[in-house]
Amino acid sequence: MGSGRWITRRGSWPPRRFLGSEPKFAKPLACPKGAVLRTAAKLVSDPNNQLPPEGAAAPAARLSRFRGPCLTVGSLRPLLAIVLVAAYAHPAWATGQNDAKKATQNSAQSAVQPVAAACKPVYLTLDTGHMAVAPLIAEVLKKHQVRVTFFAANERTQTGDGSLGTYWAGWWKARAAEGHEFASHTWDHSYWRADVPGAPPQFRIRPSAGPSEGKEFTWTARQYCEEIGKSSARLEEITGKKPLPLFRAPGGKTSPQLLAAARSCGYEHVGWSPAGFLGDELPSDKYPNDMLLKKALRDIQPGDILLAHLGIWSRKDAWAPAVLEPLISGLQSRGFCFQTLREHPQYQAWIEAHTSRVPAQPAK
Repeated sequence: MGSGRWITRRGSWPPRRFLGSEPKFAKPLACPKGAVLRTAAKLVSDPNNQLPPEGAAAPAARLSRFRGPCLTVGSLRPLLAIVLVAAYAHPAWATGQNDAKKATQNSAQSAVQPVAAACKPVYLTLDTGHMAVAPLIAEVLKKHQVRVTFFAANERTQTGDGSLGTYWAGWWKARAAEGHEFASHTWDHSYWRADVPGAPPQFRIRPSAGPSEGKEFTWTARQYCEEIGKSSARLEEITGKKPLPLFRAPGGKTSPQLLAAARSCGYEHVGWSPAGFLGDELPSDKYPNDMLLKKALRDIQPGDILLAHLGIWSRKDAWAPAVLEPLISGLQSRGFCFQTLREHPQYQAWIEAHTSRVPAQPAK
């Protein structure tokens, strides 16, 4: 082209209406051999070479250092190709691209890290039961790397000599090796029925397991503490791990006097959250597993203590095989993580203060 027109960020210059009255220096001139290459090298290596700011007047752009008598449109095409190739290989350009890549990677990492840091803890606790589903439960927990707190009593089982008997001892030991925690659920799964008026404190207690199943007794505070301690001692014997100084009364049934008696011998009571009651004790015809799963995923909140069992005799459609794994996966996908009660802020100070202490025996 011999028109002597220039290319700018705003378009061509001069405008077509000025053609025919172009300045003399706009006519293409012969460039010395190598001038284009030298100019291209200068443009790439000189950091001060910047395009005019957006909005600069067209005449100023026309007279900028990127244009001149030797840079007509005919010579501009090979120049642009050289500039692009040189810029791609220029160290400053490569550094800029690497910086941009690193920034993108860092941004992606920072987007992931807050998710992990913002983990919403829940505390799954499992009470003993008939133990038929215990192997399946252990498999699911291990698969999803979930640690829980077991509350154990020596309850009647479908197989073996009781949930804390010899038959199941190896199962408990394996759970200890996986990092789970343990606490007492009383030895004979003994229900509090009522406080006995008068002093010292006494309680009406009915065991639901063992040789005295179904009978009702009047126990002193000392007797109740022994009932808690017997289960805790058996757990330590078969797992080699000291249980937490916590207990759960069967059915969650307690009184202020009963809780005070347990604290006097070193045990703090643990209940469960309203949304944490997972419903595996309820009749399956009225509370099917699908309903229980949906309710749990809808209602559970960060910090909740969840409750289920290692088998419930009265439930026909077993809860654990249908609900446990989708519940864990569903909560994890919503940003929840599972922790043991050792990590629960409400019990940390108590556990620290009582773990190494031999439980005191209250007066008779």
